[in-house]
Formats: sequence, structure tokens, C-alpha cells
Amino acid sequence: MGMMNAFKSKTETPTTARKPGVFAALDIGAAKTICFIAKTEQTLAGLRPRVIGVGHQSTRGVRAGAVVDMEAAAESVRAAVENAERMAGHTVTEVTLAASAGAPGSSRIAVDMDIADSEVTDRDLRRILASALREHYEPSRVILHALPLSWRVDGHRGVRDPRGMFGTALGVDLHVVSAAAEPLQNLIACVERCQLSVAGVAATPYASGLAALSPDEMELGALLIDMGAHTTTLSVFAEGALQHVDALPVGGAHVTSDIARGLQTPITAAERIKALYGCALDSPDDDQVMIETPPVAGGQHMVQQPRALLNAIIRPRLEEIFELLRDRLEAAGADRAAGRRLVLTGGASQLPGTCELAGRVLGKSARIGRPEHLSGLGDAVAGPGFSACAGIIHRCVSGPVEAISGPPRFIQTGPRRRAAPLPGERGPKAVLRWFAESF
Repeated sequence: MGMMNAFKSKTETPTTARKPGVFAALDIGAAKTICFIAKTEQTLAGLRPRVIGVGHQSTRGVRAGAVVDMEAAAESVRAAVENAERMAGHTVTEVTLAASAGAPGSSRIAVDMDIADSEVTDRDLRRILASALREHYEPSRVILHALPLSWRVDGHRGVRDPRGMFGTALGVDLHVVSAAAEPLQNLIACVERCQLSVAGVAATPYASGLAALSPDEMELGALLIDMGAHTTTLSVFAEGALQHVDALPVGGAHVTSDIARGLQTPITAAERIKALYGCALDSPDDDQVMIETPPVAGGQHMVQQPRALLNAIIRPRLEEIFELLRDRLEAAGADRAAGRRLVLTGGASQLPGTCELAGRVLGKSARIGRPEHLSGLGDAVAGPGFSACAGIIHRCVSGPVEAISGPPRFIQTGPRRRAAPLPGERGPKAVLRWFAESF
């Protein structure tokens, strides 16, 4: 199955990595806040999650993944969690967050070291991972994920699990996903204000990929684009592992704003018109179909405008988003790993024609991705907009495969907080915790 499984015990499978229990996932988006509560069930194939509670609420106080009004955002979180608890008949005290806050981004670190003994041991893996994490320390950013992609023993590349191998030198290629510290700090503080503790944080494009991609897509290579209201994120999976993430501060709400300006109509009307009549592609009858739009202010008469004008506003904005993602993917050198497969998910991906347009711009075979392999989801909450929460549940049940898991940690420096340094409280302890859980 690829690199992900190399960090589990040789005797366990992803479905048995966690004990039975109840897990809660929280996705605080700019448009809606979603909470899933799931319970693990023992099946012949091992532990499987079943959703027993779902709550979703329109979000207030959050813009582009960042909190701009703490009390309003906390009220949205509180309402979503309480609705999920009521449905589940179960109270939760901790949640795992899906976060697009702080512009999550990727970096690669390659580290080599000599082996004390001729056989590679867990201690050698701990030493080299701690060394790699020390190299990455940035005071303004926190590490969300650190995933070993491949190992080298005496220069031989592509080793998936070096333990027990013999050699004199060990190397690792580490993929680090980090985010700006302050937006993430505010998001965690917002959740804690609701008397909830944060068990962990996962980057939205990573979580969505875990839910929406098939095992074959993860192994052979796929690009996942998660389209939110204010943020569009991407992730590249290949060889069973997360290879790259990126984020753009543009999303479905910007399309709505363009419509409101272009048709001279209120934002609420623009959102409704987009949902009812909008399309990212041309249609032969666009000039004949007329849409009634209310004026911005002061007028009582509805205005008749052709659907062709609406779609001519939508298409350029979506093309711009996909072209920017394509350029950033190529600049990062991650396009080849993504292969020819494209999966779109997130609430803003549901606009008709968006999937086809993305496939054209990016030159890939595209489909819409929804939460897969998660029982208990009703049709109303099984759409693309719920992929991130579903991915969090999958990750909670199977256990993290990263060298770092758990909530990001911060330290106080005068009146401000910053990312905890590596090594120190954040580094070796996090690596040791990962080894205790994963081996």
C-alpha cells in the first residue's frame, strides 16, 4: 500500500491501530461549521467507523479559515457540536480539527547519518527524524504533519521500512506540512472557548484526501482539490503517501461576489442565483434563458438578465483558480507525482461544470470526490462539502502515520506566542509519542 503503512507495526493493519471508542471531528469553514461524531464497530475486517451524530451550522466570525470574531465563531462551533451530540446521544470533550488556516504548505527535508550499529533500529529512526525536524524549525509556523516518504540505507533508495536492515548509513526524505502559527492558535482558542480540548489538527487537503480518494488513486498518483468558500487547497498523493499540499485564498464566495457585482444584485441573491442557474460551462440556450435579479438597493422592480451573462462571470473566476493551482503545482515540481487523476471535493466544487472545467485546465481526468467507506452518513451529509470531517474520522480510527501528531504546541514569548522550538518540548517528545503509538 505504499509509504503510509511502513510506519505501522508489522503485525497490525490500519483498521486495528486504534482501540474501540468515540471520535469527534470538527471542520470550521468560512461558510459552515461541521461536526461528525463516530463510533468504531468491530467487524470481520476489523474496526470500522460509523457516524452516529452530525451537526452543521452556518459559520460566523471566520474568514479564509482564520477567526475574525472569536465569540461569533465559538457560537457556531458550539451549535454544530451540540447538534451532533444531540443526534448521537453522546457528549464529547475533545475534537480533532480540519484546518485550512495559516496557508498550509509543504517542504522537503533530506537527512543522512551514520548508523551506530550495523543493524537499523527504532532508535536510529528516532535520531534521524529528530535531526530532520530540528532543521525545519520556523518561529512563525507550526508543524501539522511530518511524513517520512522514503528511506535510504547505504545510498540504496526507495526503502519502505529500514528496520532490521544492515548498513553503515541511514537517510530519510521527510515531507513537512506547516501552517502560520497565529491563525491556528486563534482557531484552537475558539474551540477551547467551547469547553472542548483539541486532540489534533489535520490540514484540510490531507483530511479530504483520506476520505475522497480510493486506495488505487493514493498509490498510483492523484491530485485532490478541496474548494471551500474562501480557500481552495490542494494535495498530491502518490505511492500511498501525501506528497505535497498548497493553498490559495480564493474560493466559492469570490465567485458569488463576482456575480453580485456583475449582475448588480445583493450577495444573498447572488448566492441563490449561482446555486439555481450557475454553470461553469456554456450551454446553447444560455442567451434565451432569462434570470430575474433583484436590484442592490432602492429599486422594487426585478431585472431580467440572460443566463449567458451569469456564466460569463462564473467561468473566468474558476479558470483563474485552476490556472493558479496548475502554475503552483508545476513550480513546486509536484505535477508529475499527481499523474493524470484529479478529484474535486469541498462545497464549492458542486457548481455544475466545475469538474469538467478543472479537468480541461489541468489536463487531467476529473471526478467529484465524496466521503467513502464511512457508514451512517445520510444523503444530506454525504456530499463533497463533508469530505474533510470524514477524513478526520478515518484518521482517528486508523491512527496517524506521521512522525508528528496531536495538537500543535506554542510557547509564550512576552505578549506573543510562537511555535515551540525543535528540539525541545515539541520535537523529541512528539517523535517518541509517534513511536509509542505506531510501532
